[in-house]
Amino acid sequence: MADISIVQEHSLTPIKAREAAQKVADKIAAEYGLTCAWQGDVLHFERSGVHGSLALEAQRVAMHIRLGFLMSAFASTIEAKVTEKMKAVFGAA
Repeated sequence: MADISIVQEHSLTPIKAREAAQKVADKIAAEYGLTCAWQGDVLHFERSGVHGSLALEAQRVAMHIRLGFLMSAFASTIEAKVTEKMKAVFGAA
């Protein structure tokens, strides 16, 4: 198993932050075949071998991904791609 944690600062309003989070979710869902569901300000996502969450906060967004044994071989690639997408969507604060 491998865990990935990514924190991205932002200066978005809560509505814009949620829209940005949904864009990140849509991109990773399409690329990795994930299902996503909101619970309050936390977006949960999963598929076989992958589950995690994206939590919206006032000035930052935090993503945690847990990869199963087979997917853990791709941890560094997944982390790099998700980090890049989050930076593009949320930008720096």
